[in-house]
Amino acid sequence: MRRGWHGHGRGRGKGGWQQADLPSADDAAAWFEGRLPDEWFTGAPVVMVDREEIILVGELPELSGEFDDEAARSAAESGRISRWREQTRDERIEIARQAEHRYQRKVAWGAKLGSTEELFTTISVPVMTRLRQPERLVLDTLVDAGVARSRSEALAWAVRLVGEHAESWLDELRDAMSTVDDLRSRGPEL
Repeated sequence: MRRGWHGHGRGRGKGGWQQADLPSADDAAAWFEGRLPDEWFTGAPVVMVDREEIILVGELPELSGEFDDEAARSAAESGRISRWREQTRDERIEIARQAEHRYQRKVAWGAKLGSTEELFTTISVPVMTRLRQPERLVLDTLVDAGVARSRSEALAWAVRLVGEHAESWLDELRDAMSTVDDLRSRGPEL
């Protein structure tokens, strides 16, 4: 089972930033694999975890028909994903409710079929930051060029771009953070 980053929550406490009381979600991929119906996906779903949300994306069985072109195939894939979403809604809600209780994070679902991937009911979390003029000018250029409608959307676009182009570096960083967390957990309690 492929898993995404399992970030750890941080909260503001006495003396500055520290680990929040979020339960570990290191076993989320395994928990979902044991909880999901076998017939839903062709393999183990991808489970991505951060401080606020768990996103689970599974691959649906291939379509069997012939299609005139890519647009028709894409429409059929989207239709099949939509049908799966409707047919599994009640059971997905119950599984999400259990997972939200266990991991104290919202659960969002997605499905992939061929080249089509759709996510349902993901959350959007506001992130506040202070930017100096050179960074604001970058965002304003993206807005002025029509790449984004607002500074907020431009910042989200920039974060996605960095994520796409720095994935191996980010993976290394996540591994290093995981090692630090392991070492910290083996240390003495304060």
